[in-house]
Amino acid sequence: MKISAVVLAKKQSPSLDRCLQSVNFCDEKLVLKGDIMDFAKQRNLGLGMARYDWVFFVDSDEEVSEGLKSEILKLNFDKDAYYIKRRDFFWGKEMKYGETMKVRNKGLIRLVKKSSGRWYGTVHEEFRIQSLKYKVGRLNSYLNHYPHQTLKEFIEDVNYYSSLRAEQLYQTGKKFYLHELLLLPFLKFILNYFVYFGMLDGVAGFVYAFLMSFHSFLVRAKLYNRA
Repeated sequence: MKISAVVLAKKQSPSLDRCLQSVNFCDEKLVLKGDIMDFAKQRNLGLGMARYDWVFFVDSDEEVSEGLKSEILKLNFDKDAYYIKRRDFFWGKEMKYGETMKVRNKGLIRLVKKSSGRWYGTVHEEFRIQSLKYKVGRLNSYLNHYPHQTLKEFIEDVNYYSSLRAEQLYQTGKKFYLHELLLLPFLKFILNYFVYFGMLDGVAGFVYAFLMSFHSFLVRAKLYNRA
């Protein structure tokens, strides 16, 4: 089965070469590069541009593991889309808990048949299956994810994505509430660090939980400023 790989990349993407090398088993590679303001729009653009019926979505800060490559090459494609698990690496450590635990255990729909659905959401986008007749499978191997490898890059990413999220909420009519500004960041830290066992990832787990709670604070603060 022939596969088109669609890679989303920022203008400055030092890990792009590594990403492209990891998808060299695909029959076509499309790179959508630039300042991405609407992730679903970009992914749907790639979906429409892809030459082949099966499309594999990978970001430039991700790498297809050898195990995942082997699993895809052996796939019989008897479903219409597939969840792929993703494991995050931060400061040289594999993150197993906290913010990243859900995608590590459940995965994200990334390998899809072109006719099965579309992407939705400016940020935190997701692929939605368009009919109950379509079946979704799940692969066992991992995408490796290497986001914001320095503290400076992490803070820049938090600032960038919080702006996109605040604008998305504003455009959908979301109102600013002071109690959300005060409570949501605190609750998100408790959730990621304690409930989702982020403390088991050590110092990296604390930093991750803290900065993601700061992301929640910035989203509400920017929503207030936008309104």
